[in-house]
Amino acid sequence: MGGKLEKGLVQVYTGNGKGKSTASFGLAVRAVGGGLKVYIIQFLKTGIDYGEIVALSRFEPELCIKSFGRKGFIRGTGPTDQDFQLAEEAFALARQVAREGKVDLLILDEINTALYFKLLKLEEVLDFLAHKPEDLEVVLTGRYAPQEIIEAADLVTEMRMIKHPYEKGIAARKGIEF
Repeated sequence: MGGKLEKGLVQVYTGNGKGKSTASFGLAVRAVGGGLKVYIIQFLKTGIDYGEIVALSRFEPELCIKSFGRKGFIRGTGPTDQDFQLAEEAFALARQVAREGKVDLLILDEINTALYFKLLKLEEVLDFLAHKPEDLEVVLTGRYAPQEIIEAADLVTEMRMIKHPYEKGIAARKGIEF
């Protein structure tokens, strides 16, 4: 049962550097180790062949992870109708999970990126944060966190890329980047 935290905060992991989702997943593992219930909702990710899905699913039932994304990336042509639909489904689940009060930590992975592509209304996400249960910790990850989200948060960490193997032509590696 949720409600083990006296005061739940809002955390944001943003920036163009690697490690935003990974940091939130590390927090999820720590939370489970501390006896908390965790729910991770992934925006813009299929959940197919991601190492974190395989690893984190081993923590069930204390941790649940659900992915809402289509195969591929949003390109220069912009989001598809399916992108909008999946983002809305993911956010509806987030509202339901918060309302039910059975978890202590809710991670909204890549929600900042969904906001950047205007797949969700910023005002609705801000309202969600303002009215979340007092004892629910919420983490929002993804590049391009809007200033309003940063201002609403209690903790903000920006990952800054200094150097990346992609610059040398090294492709993403299973178990390291996904």
